[in-house]
Amino acid sequence: MERFELVSKRKLADRVNEYVVYAPEVARHCKAGQFVILRVDEEGERVPFTVCDYSREEGTVCILVQEVGYTTALLARLEKGDRLADFVGPLGNPTDLSAYKRILLVGGGIGSAVIYPQAKQLAAEGRAADVVVGARNEGLLIYQDEFRRYAKDFYPVTDDGSNGRKGFVTDVVRELIESGERYDVVFAVGPLPMMRAVCKLTEEYSLPTVVSMNPIMVDGTGMCGCCRITVGGEVKYACIDGPEFDGHKVDFEEAMQRLRTYKAQEEEHMCRLRGERR
Repeated sequence: MERFELVSKRKLADRVNEYVVYAPEVARHCKAGQFVILRVDEEGERVPFTVCDYSREEGTVCILVQEVGYTTALLARLEKGDRLADFVGPLGNPTDLSAYKRILLVGGGIGSAVIYPQAKQLAAEGRAADVVVGARNEGLLIYQDEFRRYAKDFYPVTDDGSNGRKGFVTDVVRELIESGERYDVVFAVGPLPMMRAVCKLTEEYSLPTVVSMNPIMVDGTGMCGCCRITVGGEVKYACIDGPEFDGHKVDFEEAMQRLRTYKAQEEEHMCRLRGERR
C-alpha cells in the first residue's frame, strides 16, 4: 500500500464522507483532538481536518469531510485506491480532559468528528461522557451507533424532529443542567454560531466550556498567521495554541467575520469546477 492512499471511502450523510488514509507516520503519533493538513493534488490548497479516529497497528488515520467548497469537492471525486498529494500531521495540541470526571460532549453537524474520538477515549478510561449531537435532519446525524456504544447517555437532536429531540443542542444542554446533572466541563464542537450559543448558555451556570476552533489555516505551524483568533483579549493561533480554547473567552464575532474573508474567491473556484463537470 502506498503512502497517503485512500484505504476506504464511506458516505455517512448527504455530502459527508469518511476517508481512511494510509499514513503510518501520522498514525504512530496522533492523539484525539489533533488535526492533519492535506492537499488533494500537487496544485491544491492546504486544508486542515480533525483526526476522527486512527489505528497505529494498521497505520491509518480517519477523517470526516463535508463537501462545502472547492477542495472538498475535489476530494469527493477520489475513490478507494486513489492517493493524496500530502497528508501532514499530527498538528495542534491533543485534547486534555484529565482534570474532569463528569463530562458533557456537544457536537453540531460535522463537529461530531471531533467529539467522537473523545467519547471513545473517555469510555476506555472508565469516564464515559454524556453526548448531545445535533443536525438539521436525521440524514445528517452521523456516528449514532458509535456514540450509543461509547457514551454514558446519548441525546440526538434535529431541527425538524426527524430523529430524537426536535430543537437545538442548547435546548438539551439546558434541560440536562436544570434537571440536576452536575457536569465538570462541557466540550462543544460545531459551527461557530452553535459553539457561541452553547458558551453563552453555559456561562449562565458558570460551567467551564472548551471549544475546538476551525479558522482559516494554511501552514499549520504558526508562521502564516491565517488562523489567528482573539481569546481573552489576546491574539492566539489555532494551529499551535489550540485548536481548543476556553469558549467563554473566544471572540466569536471576529472569528465568524474572518471565515468570510475568501468567500468570493471560493465561489469563483466552485464556478470553475462546475464548468469542468459539464
